[in-house]
Amino acid sequence: MTDISQNPVPDTPVKIALVTGASRGIGAALALALAKTHHVVAVARTTGALEELDDRIQAQGGAATLAPLDVTNEGAMQHLCLSIFERWGHIDTWVHTAIHGAPLAPAGHVDTKDFDKSIACNLTATQRLITYVAPLLSIAPDGKAVFLDDDAAGKSFFGSYGASKAAQMALVRSWQAETVKTGPKVIIHQPAPMPSSLRARFFPGEDRTKLMDAEGQAARVMDLLK
Repeated sequence: MTDISQNPVPDTPVKIALVTGASRGIGAALALALAKTHHVVAVARTTGALEELDDRIQAQGGAATLAPLDVTNEGAMQHLCLSIFERWGHIDTWVHTAIHGAPLAPAGHVDTKDFDKSIACNLTATQRLITYVAPLLSIAPDGKAVFLDDDAAGKSFFGSYGASKAAQMALVRSWQAETVKTGPKVIIHQPAPMPSSLRARFFPGEDRTKLMDAEGQAARVMDLLK
């Protein structure tokens, strides 16, 4: 990753959007939508997918900074947020879509490594990112954070994903309640089923023609950000 703190600061204020989990699906769709009005800092593990996203953003006249990083890497996330502060001084919008979907399994047969990875990505990384990003959102005049909810908790075979996602949303809802008067504004949205690679693993053989595409879901989120 290029050290973005070394780039010259522009003369005019720039709106900054941080998208964690930007390489595909609704994360990529939201990065594209936000790039129409923001400079996007796109975070994901897959460099190739980020480069494809950057090409699409540039094609529509926008600009992005690519950060091929793992959100579970605490030091990398600290450095990223410090670099954003040194480069721009704030974050206007944070969209968090990074997720780990462990393979489906009965609760009594959940793989320990899969469960630990689910907790690390879906819960622990979210908690740490809130700690690092919240001050940057608070500097902005109208900082907003967006999280995506899911109703998988308690469903058969969704132990790892459902438990870690429910814990993530419990944390986010606490932050949302705490910031009603002080900001930043915390937005929680539950998308309709989408034809994502994650859903394909969870529901193989499903008729994907009946699902809403990521761009349509992104448009709904953008309405919430207005």
